[in-house]
Amino acid sequence: MRQAGRYLPEYRELRARVTFEELCRSPELCAQVTLQPIDRFGLDAAILFSDILVVLDAIGVPVAFNPAPQVATPVRCAADVDGLRWGRAEDHLGFVYDAVKACKRALAGRVPLIGFCGAPMTTASYMIEGGGSREFEHTKAMAFTEPALFGRMLERITTLLVEYLAGQVDAGVDALQIFESWGAAFAPDDYRVHVLPHLRRLVAECKPLGVPIILFVRGNASLLTQVADLGADVLGVDWSIDLGDAIDVVGAHQVVQGNLDPLALLGPEALVTAKAEHIVAAGRRARAHIFNLGHGISRHTDPDRVRHLVEVVHQSSGGASGGA
Repeated sequence: MRQAGRYLPEYRELRARVTFEELCRSPELCAQVTLQPIDRFGLDAAILFSDILVVLDAIGVPVAFNPAPQVATPVRCAADVDGLRWGRAEDHLGFVYDAVKACKRALAGRVPLIGFCGAPMTTASYMIEGGGSREFEHTKAMAFTEPALFGRMLERITTLLVEYLAGQVDAGVDALQIFESWGAAFAPDDYRVHVLPHLRRLVAECKPLGVPIILFVRGNASLLTQVADLGADVLGVDWSIDLGDAIDVVGAHQVVQGNLDPLALLGPEALVTAKAEHIVAAGRRARAHIFNLGHGISRHTDPDRVRHLVEVVHQSSGGASGGA
């Protein structure tokens, strides 16, 4: 959940010299940043430093980061969708695969490397809205008024994402995570109709790649029942639901990941300790539990709090068993 980033002084020092876009497209710099939290905290896995929207390079949609992502020309009608390049991942995203290889060389087997992508709807929403959104007005309007167009757009994005994740596995990642960051934008019934089929297809077509698949759908309290049977090896849980309650929903046979509220790290050490220990204890009811934050870490987080959290989790779980 954004292991590397603005909360780390070594990351800020590097970013003072290069833009975010330059960083994402420089394999050696990506590897350097990917290893920053591994070197500092002793985490149990590394997450490839990239962004879910670099995949838009393959379809000819420019994205600017200022610092939030912005798409200058949103995609909102049939002509817009049909006018996209819809290229192949292997032809346009080689810099990501090179970054994976650079990370694997730098890690030298210390810990596994996790690759990732945005889920089809989350990826499409940035294209349709022109950036992040609170209401997702244009995305939901397309789904509700032109469902066939919305479905066609997500279908083509899903095809691209399958290729993209396959390329990451070929380059050497040890696991894949799919981020449905904006799943809760849709009511559960609408999510089931307009979004879930494409997410189901993405998971199904990536299963044969032979690495574990972690599925994180933000808005778990309303959507866990829908994604529980998609076949992901691990289900990520956000902080909107108690981890024990989430396990009741998905079943004790499921591996779960999560779910500390990232902003709890702004509190005192005693609070972080208590919350982490509670989550570790709750996770013992699942088949296995990967401790993680319930979403991305805040840029205002003190790195010493992260170090403390990792130490508490390792102590509470009896050894290295899950990165924060």
